[in-house]
Amino acid sequence: MTAHTVGEVMTRDVVQAHRTTPFKEVVRLLDHHRISGLPVIDADDKVLGVLSGSDLVRVQAYRQGSAPPPALTAEDVMSSPAITVHPEQTVPDAARLMERRGVERLPVVDEADRLIGIATRRDLLRVFLRADDDIRRQVTGDIVVGTLELPSDAVLVSVRDGVVTLAGRVERRSQVPELIHAAWRLEGVVGVVNRLTFHTDDCAAATPPARIGSL
Repeated sequence: MTAHTVGEVMTRDVVQAHRTTPFKEVVRLLDHHRISGLPVIDADDKVLGVLSGSDLVRVQAYRQGSAPPPALTAEDVMSSPAITVHPEQTVPDAARLMERRGVERLPVVDEADRLIGIATRRDLLRVFLRADDDIRRQVTGDIVVGTLELPSDAVLVSVRDGVVTLAGRVERRSQVPELIHAAWRLEGVVGVVNRLTFHTDDCAAATPPARIGSL
């Protein structure tokens, strides 16, 4: 079974703040973009922390309970260190991390820990929201019939909780990975189980010509 990765569902256009961004500017960013949190980065785009609505509430409670603090920046208010993920991690793994750590968003970072995207609960859940029957019809109609040009009954497609099971026999061996790859990239598919066979092995190495020895 193959699962979607964070890199495929993350939001790439990230609203972000720098460590020196004034507190009021952060509030304006959240309000303007209608989001509840954002990552805070340094000059090298590395994630320092995450600022969320709960952090803002904490600041307001501090203001009401004591003397006014000095001018605040994003670095003063953010939660740190940030809980991050890499784009090759699977959506189920990221969802479990989000649930375990009680966070609403995960900054996505590259090998150098630079920010490349953000995955929110909405991003991760989006792949699970499509009806199984819709997925089954698309796999059969768009891929089996449309792309591979096979009869609709050549491949038995069943879907349960977003997991697609493929059974039956296709014409060529090379069509098996093509079908699997196309199916699991569909919206709503969280995994693919392969039970396919094939008539012709077109992936076998060509038989080299026989050598004719000299007399």
